[in-house]
Amino acid sequence: MIRLILNICIILIACCACSNDNPETDQVQKQTVDPEAKQSQPHRAYVDSRRIIGADSEPGNWMTHGRTYDEQRFSPLSQINDQNVTELGLAWFLNLGHKFGLEATPLVVDGIMYVTSAWNVIYAVDARTGKEIWQFDPGTRRDWLRYTCCGNINRGLAAWKGKLYEGTLDGRLIAVDAFTGNLAWEVQTTDLDQAYSITGAPRVVNGKVIIGNGGAEYGIRGYVTAYDAENGKQIWRFYTVPGDPAKGFESRAMEMAAKTWTGEWWKYGGGGTAWDSFAFDPELDLLYIGTGNGGPWSRDIRSPGGGDNLFLASIVAVNADTGEYIWHYQTTPGENWDYTAAQQMILANLEINGEQRKVIMQAPKNGFFYVLDRATGELLSADAIVPTTWASRIDMASGRPVEIAESRYGAKGSLITPGPNGAHDWQSMSYNPGTGLVYLPIHDMSWIYSRDPDFKYRHNRRWNGGSNPAVFPMPDKDTAPVTGTLLAWDPINSREAWRIDLGIPWNGGVLSTAGNLVVEGAADGRFVIYRADTGTPLWDMPIYTGAVAAPITYTVEGDQYIAIAAGWGGAMVLMGNGTAPIYRAESRILSFKLGGKVQLPAPPEPAPPTKPPVTTAGADEITKGGALYGDLCGNCHGFNVISGGTIPDLRHMTRETQDQFNDIVLGGIRLANGMASFADVLTEADADAIHAYVISRANEDWNK
Repeated sequence: MIRLILNICIILIACCACSNDNPETDQVQKQTVDPEAKQSQPHRAYVDSRRIIGADSEPGNWMTHGRTYDEQRFSPLSQINDQNVTELGLAWFLNLGHKFGLEATPLVVDGIMYVTSAWNVIYAVDARTGKEIWQFDPGTRRDWLRYTCCGNINRGLAAWKGKLYEGTLDGRLIAVDAFTGNLAWEVQTTDLDQAYSITGAPRVVNGKVIIGNGGAEYGIRGYVTAYDAENGKQIWRFYTVPGDPAKGFESRAMEMAAKTWTGEWWKYGGGGTAWDSFAFDPELDLLYIGTGNGGPWSRDIRSPGGGDNLFLASIVAVNADTGEYIWHYQTTPGENWDYTAAQQMILANLEINGEQRKVIMQAPKNGFFYVLDRATGELLSADAIVPTTWASRIDMASGRPVEIAESRYGAKGSLITPGPNGAHDWQSMSYNPGTGLVYLPIHDMSWIYSRDPDFKYRHNRRWNGGSNPAVFPMPDKDTAPVTGTLLAWDPINSREAWRIDLGIPWNGGVLSTAGNLVVEGAADGRFVIYRADTGTPLWDMPIYTGAVAAPITYTVEGDQYIAIAAGWGGAMVLMGNGTAPIYRAESRILSFKLGGKVQLPAPPEPAPPTKPPVTTAGADEITKGGALYGDLCGNCHGFNVISGGTIPDLRHMTRETQDQFNDIVLGGIRLANGMASFADVLTEADADAIHAYVISRANEDWNK
């Protein structure tokens, strides 16, 4: 009897411990919970390898970034199909209280949606009704926006055994309890003395959380780290470019890579950041890493004696348990154009030349579509998906591009296609096993690349792209048109199946389904569905904002839904310069189902622009201000002071903002919005010069 009583006590103690496995939560972070939701689903988001590998047996869930480890972004669901999609309507929407860009792929596990918003805020939402269950704000540093490429965005979460994992803009990896929304643990994955950032979604493989980082142009060295999903302990780290040889190499892979670099590359960081994509083959136990561009962009600066500069712009296969290098394929040897290979990688089994091959597919920025053997890295095919003027073709014998000599640009600049946003950027593509086609959003655009003849590395928190400041990078649209396309590509026969000309670039990621559907958000503010086999448009609806994230589909209580995080943002939007329309609708989550009846309110008309003050500065001051603006401001507020719509357009500043200009730029009074102080690099005279340049540009366009 005594033993029975003791056993009962032990069980009761264990139950109490399970009910609150995070009794000490960080009070700095903001977290709210719907009290009614606490009594249901005590094992919420319990995802493991078995469930992800067997995802097709429960197709109503979307449990990892690409739905499955192979990242195909294809759903077997077919309740919504090409015969009834015209009956689709909005089921619910959730406003997120801002107008920043959204790039996240939502997760849906057992009827609950988990999604990230600006500044890394995490939401748990009832996937049937859109009712918020809880939200968690990790307190991301607002000043860190200054050290990023492309806005305060995030591409989503990973779920594993009741926890959600996110990389924050300021370089942390956080784990949040999926039931309570409380912080479970966090680890700083980067050196805060350097301008690392994280925007990509983690993956969890074999109980390890995999995360990379960004910031190649800010003088950093890329790497990927695996952490224990239970406690955040570091298990392994794989550097993507070599460091200072005098300090020794972390691995044989880095010793090998260093032989392909020259000069003192480590003083510039080198780049090679894995800022977005991973894929995992559980049978081979291989993790595939997509790596980024060089820092600075010009190889002549960072590696003046030439060389391939491994592992820039590469697909690298490593052992998922140890991080040990297995093989690599470099899409752009001696990378010189910001042609990252950090784009999505898709695993599939294809019959090529009569033989079944386990392949990995990628469309990196450089304009070619690659199919490789994923066990060995052997190149199987590589063909252009847009016109390319940097290389004429990929030589199948060597696997190397046949470069066009003029593409190795100098100080005067060269017009080259594709530009740094690529033929294809981070926006997700989808492989449909039923049609055998890959669907991908592509851009056809050019860039005037140049090398700064007087380049000097300045600071690891300053942009160090290495371009000539005297050369404006955006070509005239009449000379070099800027367009966008939804392309259906046959990876077996290496040819186009169909394409939809969307006119405007920077359209959203893609979902395909067994209902013979391809789903995409468009830059012109529509949500659109096409037939997967022919590309015939079937349905569209205005959502009043350009959508760049990829849709997902899921089921709750027998109903299929299609959902998207809609918010206009990203690199091209920040460039501005009139490359895309400006949408200012509130960012929100939208979910659709057959028979949905909810009406989406149209945004109010924007206020008319304020007439700028008269220019009083001299030509020299305006010229000085233009150079400073291009160096420090244009990356967010747009080239030529033309905003893309996410960040305020400085040509249209109100009188109050004009009066507060130096308080904003030097005093940091709008830090809460992400506008940090630049007093560490600008004097008051510098700020006055930038202000003078902005006013000059505003008057130029006002008087047109």
